Amino acid sequence: MSETESGRPFEPVYGPDALDGWDPAERLGEPGAFPYTRGPYPDMYTGRPWTMRQYAGFGTAKESNQRYHQLIKHGTTGLSVAFDLPTQMGYDSDAPEAEGEVGRVGVPISSLADMETLVDDIPLGEVSTSMTINATA
Repeated sequence: MSETESGRPFEPVYGPDALDGWDPAERLGEPGAFPYTRGPYPDMYTGRPWTMRQYAGFGTAKESNQRYHQLIKHGTTGLSVAFDLPTQMGYDSDAPEAEGEVGRVGVPISSLADMETLVDDIPLGEVSTSMTINATA
């Protein structure tokens, strides 16, 4: 038995005997089925290639939408939205703190209408999206 820095005990290796009545067949489910612990697709990556996702976003939501359509036309199967710095910091594009930064390194999103423009006519049921905004220090 080992111990974490906060004093919690743990075994170096856990095997089936450590499950103590916890049934993996019942709790984990199958791939493509709730609770999706084993993945979102029934055949996972044997029946579907890995997602090719391009990190993109610039200028305006309309310009970024046009770029996304171009990427999809050329084979991209996923989109990773690049947000501008004001959006990442929680500022509207017209905030004084956003001056000079709007749309420089990503797409500015200040409203639901901006998001609707960004994904207009994107087949969201077929193309996966990743939208990451990292917390600022």
